Amino acid sequence: MDVDDLASALQDSVSLLARRLRQAATPGELTLPERSALSRLDRGGPSTSAELARAEQITPQAMATTLGGLEQRGLVERRNDPHDGRRIIMSASESGREMLRRKRAAHARQLAAALGSGFSEEELAALALAVPLIERLAQGI
Repeated sequence: MDVDDLASALQDSVSLLARRLRQAATPGELTLPERSALSRLDRGGPSTSAELARAEQITPQAMATTLGGLEQRGLVERRNDPHDGRRIIMSASESGREMLRRKRAAHARQLAAALGSGFSEEELAALALAVPLIERLAQGI
């Protein structure tokens, strides 16, 4: 398969999968930018707003707004950097980590139900082999 065709097919299928998972959202849940920032804090540990903005490729102002909303809801915590009192370090709170666990579990249940009802053992094995490749692809973007 041509690389351009493969790129287009992957974009379409991954976008459809992400849209379908997001469609199950309920009022009061995290927005996509909030979930992304909270997930990054959960996976990567405490960080400054500027570092998060660079990692998410958004403006510092947009990240400040996102973190402000998360902080108001008790999902992130702020503290002064012990090495530089001018810097603020943000981290996921226990409530924030619990919200991510619930959302991830709900998505995993949706995926498991779809996988369990419509795929052969061979197809499941092929998908299992593709997971690390898709992750590596995402890291390279």
